[in-house]
Amino acid sequence: MGSLKYFTNGLLKENPSLVLVLGTCPALAVTTSAVNGLGMGAATTFVLLCSNVIISLIKNLIPDKVRIAAFIVVIATFVTIVDLVMKAYVPDLYKALGIFIPLIVVNCIILGRAEAFAQKNKVWFAFLDGLGMGIGFTLAITVMGAIREILGNGSIFNLRIISQDASTILLFVLPPGAFVTYGLLIAGMNKLRAKYNL
Repeated sequence: MGSLKYFTNGLLKENPSLVLVLGTCPALAVTTSAVNGLGMGAATTFVLLCSNVIISLIKNLIPDKVRIAAFIVVIATFVTIVDLVMKAYVPDLYKALGIFIPLIVVNCIILGRAEAFAQKNKVWFAFLDGLGMGIGFTLAITVMGAIREILGNGSIFNLRIISQDASTILLFVLPPGAFVTYGLLIAGMNKLRAKYNL
């Protein structure tokens, strides 16, 4: 039961987006809709999970001098898999996410977890850490995308929930809306953590 903390840390206590404030570039850029947030989060989770496991498995084989380079090669391998699979099976989402799929390679969440956690822990713990951090990141950017989509377009997951005649707030589909939403979510998370002593 003690190993469960490695999973739950990424959800609230050490949420990569809302607490550690990592991976802000894709969080701000692709969250114009909930679908984009979910897609980006799923892609990042896959890469994070797989790279954590592989790095934990081969940590004793990697010379210290080439550690970071080796991590990048492992991460880039899984990003290439994600890139090709998304291009083949979800081309619309692939086009919407654009350059941010290849940029997962340099996402500081993934490299940070490889350096700070995966290379120092057992495979099972690295798996749980990758899963928890990935789900935490996915939840954060999906919620962010949903808020922006509802307020900016009157829809969620591309399903209209507010009449087309009703006015929406254009700001939320524009870049400044990303900063406003992100700031409010971080403030909300800080309040939640303070209230429940997380």
